[in-house]
Amino acid sequence: MNADPADQRKLLDLADLDARIRRDERVAANPPQAERVRELIAQRATLAQELGTRANARDDITAELKRLESDVAVVDARIARDTERLAASSNPKQAQGFENELVSLKRRKGDLEDMEIALMERLEAADAAVAEQEAQIADTNAQGAQLSAEAKTTVSDATTRLDGARRDRDAVAASVPADLLGLYERLASRGNGAGLLRAGACEACRMVLPPSDLATVRRAQTDEVVFCPECGAILVRTEESR
Repeated sequence: MNADPADQRKLLDLADLDARIRRDERVAANPPQAERVRELIAQRATLAQELGTRANARDDITAELKRLESDVAVVDARIARDTERLAASSNPKQAQGFENELVSLKRRKGDLEDMEIALMERLEAADAAVAEQEAQIADTNAQGAQLSAEAKTTVSDATTRLDGARRDRDAVAASVPADLLGLYERLASRGNGAGLLRAGACEACRMVLPPSDLATVRRAQTDEVVFCPECGAILVRTEESR
């Protein structure tokens, strides 16, 4: 095939625009922040599960503390009752019984209060553990929100660039002869459509042409369409190709 060298040079513009379009299509479909956002979502799920475990442990301690407080209230009531009975009793044997029971009750109350103190310390630690987990979740949510906002901006910018590149491509494509454009489109659909020959290398595939192939290309007429022997792209020759 033969084509005006100026028309062949337009294929470089098409190839550049196609590369930009592919790049921005990838960005619009999967912005660079997306992977980290997915990681944060998974991290938040793990943190939330741990928060549930810590909250349940705290609730168990709270329930146990309430039971102890109820037991202490019962013991206090019995101490008050026996104290009144002891004060009103005139029977020495009965009074001794009340005194013995009061000693036992006060010992029981002391044990319960010690258990209460220990539980309150555990509850304080459990509250701190829950607060720590909630802070981590809040931080994860904040990071996710920021990255999501950045991703939306990235997608918006890529979409804007895409619209411009597609308009530019349509304009360039409209100026290329149909047969040359068709050849380029077929090649581009399979890989590289066109590349500049510069310093003995094809810029579409970045491969240096063997001396014999390079000599063949350089002997071709300027309007002859030649191809890269490595990737099959149309080799566009300009003043830089010499």
